[in-house]
Amino acid sequence: MNVRKIGANTVEPIRDRDKISEMKEVLLHQSYRNYFLFVFGINSGLRISDIINLRVLDVRYLDYLKVREKKTKKIRKIKMTVVLKAEIEKYIKNMADSDYLFPSRKGNQPISRVQAWKIITDAAKEVGITDSIGTHTLRKTFGYHFYQKTKDAAMLQKIFGHSSPSITLKYIGINDDMIDQALDDFAL
Repeated sequence: MNVRKIGANTVEPIRDRDKISEMKEVLLHQSYRNYFLFVFGINSGLRISDIINLRVLDVRYLDYLKVREKKTKKIRKIKMTVVLKAEIEKYIKNMADSDYLFPSRKGNQPISRVQAWKIITDAAKEVGITDSIGTHTLRKTFGYHFYQKTKDAAMLQKIFGHSSPSITLKYIGINDDMIDQALDDFAL
């Protein structure tokens, strides 16, 4: 009996840049924290389990973010883009170093994975995204658009810590139909 695993492999990246802009707008109207969660996720490529436990001190005034990944236990070093650094500085301006980057309403703890999932899925529904969306969508969206810009599966594989480029391409939703479509327009 084949049972499909529910999890990261069942959600999709947001491929449409207009939908990404709409998501940002919807989330910004909800709260700046929700907007920043989305922006941070799609610009860092980190897993949600690593994002929600960050504190302000982990990101303040840094060119590189160092995170010990919860899943792999490996230390990952991520270069902060100019855009992400600007968003971080704006977001944390009035926060203490010890504050969680994404505090829950209680303030003394971070939002949960379930809260993050609800924030992302509710906004996706509001903007009319019908694909399967979840917290892993943020990481996959980063990967998908990084690949679309660079076409460098090996570099993205290294960023994600995957064992092969083919796993990375499957992970970000690059399927055979997309490869066929790209080859349709190819000529030397």
